[in-house]
Amino acid sequence: MTASAEKFTRQTLLDVQSLTPSLFTLRTTRDPGFRFVAGQFVRLGVTKADGSTVWRAYSVVSSPFDEHLDFFSIVVPGGEFTSELSRLRVGDTLLVERQATGFLTLNRFVDGRDLWLLGTGTGVAPFLSILQDFEVWEKFERIILVYSAREARELAYQSLIQGLGEREYLAEYAHKLTYLPLVTREQHPGALNGRITTLIENGELERAAGVELSPEHSRVMICGNPQMIDDTRQLLKQRDMQLSLSRRPGQVAVENYW
Repeated sequence: MTASAEKFTRQTLLDVQSLTPSLFTLRTTRDPGFRFVAGQFVRLGVTKADGSTVWRAYSVVSSPFDEHLDFFSIVVPGGEFTSELSRLRVGDTLLVERQATGFLTLNRFVDGRDLWLLGTGTGVAPFLSILQDFEVWEKFERIILVYSAREARELAYQSLIQGLGEREYLAEYAHKLTYLPLVTREQHPGALNGRITTLIENGELERAAGVELSPEHSRVMICGNPQMIDDTRQLLKQRDMQLSLSRRPGQVAVENYW
């Protein structure tokens, strides 16, 4: 089989950064023909010592226009894929499928004034790609990024988030973004304390954002562990906010990330 006929390309690992013993970021080269929409994911493959390949889906952190690909990973204890992935070093090869997929993209919403991005752990990944794409800044008046982690040291890509407003193409739109980090297991300066669901229930999240969660104006993307997504969806459903489907546009879009 020729390389062009294969469903994947071989990319080189450019950078690996450990955030904690169980969290790390990685950057690879990008095939010139690889295309994706901000918010989508792609399957990555790692070749094991016995020659077999293990595949897992990862949201792309980088912008659709970057020359590289960024990913954010957790090490699952005993996990076949992440155990192999975490052993990789700069210069090693990572397989990247040619076809990206996923529906946590801006075209899920036909309207809306305020965009809420609710992410836990590595579930922040697709939102970082969306925030680096110009479309979201044009489409919404307010963008609220809510990023929840257990400990403050687990909050990744802080320099990327803080530096969005300094990018030339976003400078005049920087005022639209409100960034709300959440830390659930400790108190941390500048961060809210508590789970996303708790802070929605008690109104603290809306107070901190300075904007109301409403079916009329709010569009909500949720990415993280399935339990958080289910619980948050139920809270939003109580406010008459429904999942957005192709046959029935709504206010909520989700992606399980576990």
